[in-house]
Amino acid sequence: MRPEDFQLISGILKERSGLVLTEDKVYLLESRLTPIARQKGMETLDDLINEIRLRRKEDLLNEITEAMTTNESFFFRDNTPFDHLRDKVMPELLEKRANVRRLRIWCAAASTGQEPYSIAMILKEMESKLQGWNIEIVGTDLSNQVLDKAKAGLYSQFEVQRGLPIKLLIKYFSQVGEMWQLSDDLRKMVSYRPFNLLESFSLLGSFDIIFCRNVLIYFDQSTKTEVLDRMRNQIADDGTLFLGAAETVLGVTDKFKPVAGHRGMYVTSESGAIRAVG
Repeated sequence: MRPEDFQLISGILKERSGLVLTEDKVYLLESRLTPIARQKGMETLDDLINEIRLRRKEDLLNEITEAMTTNESFFFRDNTPFDHLRDKVMPELLEKRANVRRLRIWCAAASTGQEPYSIAMILKEMESKLQGWNIEIVGTDLSNQVLDKAKAGLYSQFEVQRGLPIKLLIKYFSQVGEMWQLSDDLRKMVSYRPFNLLESFSLLGSFDIIFCRNVLIYFDQSTKTEVLDRMRNQIADDGTLFLGAAETVLGVTDKFKPVAGHRGMYVTSESGAIRAVG
């Protein structure tokens, strides 16, 4: 791929999604965009790039952005954040929210649904403690394609084998041919909507828990800071933020602080001094 072509595509991706693509990822561009070129009846990736340069059609730019920002996901990824959610965060919030009996959880990069459904399974297993509670799980993603898959809740044998305990597979899924279908009860616990993290968060409302895992690693420093600072505006003062194992708020924003002994878990600066002990 010519340098000017790489600059064109990487510039479009940065502008539309915040994704920063380095030149060593040219292979990723070629592998994900060549199928789009063929679907459009073009012979080569060069033809697709020329089409973008000439016309910049919105639907084509959307398709390219979705192809490049679609990342893999699997159930209970890294385990630790889900253990923290079940063993620390939820017990604390059940006590603090006992009067209102309401919780909102946001998965900011829901992808194909494994993360929000993992959270839903944790809550379902706590069902006896949540009687009378109104709990909303909101899953957002830039890609409509992955959200459609998430809403369907239909996964391959390979997908359910990645991280999903066998007892939960048997309990919450039914086999449909070679695929596994998540139960209606679990699917109804999550609402999905397309959303770009570069846009205003104000219409999303406020949340008690935010999962934004394995997203910030694709952003440059200023975009990371902007996203985290805006997340602070949408999270309760005693809320909890979960980031990916390779991500941190340190050196990025002073609006959140890590919780000592709980990797990937962060609280607001106001509550951090209290909760980050032990």
